[in-house]
Formats: sequence, C-alpha cells, structure tokens
Amino acid sequence: MKKLILILTIYLISTINANAEFSFTFEWGDIKKCTSGNPNKVENPIFNLVNVPEGTKELRFKMKDKDVPQYNHGGGKIKNYGGETVIQPGAFKYKSPCPPSGSHTYEWTITAIGDKKKKLGKAKATREYPE
Repeated sequence: MKKLILILTIYLISTINANAEFSFTFEWGDIKKCTSGNPNKVENPIFNLVNVPEGTKELRFKMKDKDVPQYNHGGGKIKNYGGETVIQPGAFKYKSPCPPSGSHTYEWTITAIGDKKKKLGKAKATREYPE
C-alpha cells in the first residue's frame, strides 16, 4: 500500500509540474534612461523564467511597445539553452524602451523552441517604462 501511495504521489507531482504554465518576469536593469523617442542599443533586461518547457533548446525574445506596436524594438535569441532560470544582461542587445513623452507599456514575448524548430511554449510579460 505504501508503495502504491508513493507511486501515485510521484505521478501527481510530475503531472502538476508538466502542466505548469511557462511564464517570466523581467526587470529593466541598468539601462540608460531614455525618453527622447530615439532608442539606444542596450543589453537585455534581467529575465526570471518559470516552468520553461522540457526539451527547450533555444529561447527567442521579442519586445513590443503596446502604445506604438508598429515600431520594431527587436529582441534576441539564446541558442543552446541550458536550463537557466535567470537570464542576465549581455545575452543579446535590442533597441531600448524610449517613449517620447510620458510612459509606455512594453511587452516582452519569449518563445521556447525545441528540436526541429518546434515551438514548445510562449510566455508574455508587460511593464511600464519609465516606471
């Protein structure tokens, strides 16, 4: 009976973890303040990843200004992803947030890619700049 309970417990824990949603938070970090409307080329924010899908080989990052969605801020890639849960500045460069007046809402999207370029998951997070 104890063995059966142990097996069921392990199964339930693995099922819960397998179904947990891929998500992240980010911090702007130490980027140069910009409110001129002319973005700087800067290092990526600090990303804190949660429940990255199993089998992820690459992470693709893209930032969008929700107030000016047609502007391409770019993003970057981390090839040969090794399971890190924190992505520090310096992994890639992009065009910084730089609203010409007031603050804007910026959205980062991270796509997890597996073998044969298969999309395994996607997560989004937003934050104001300047805060």
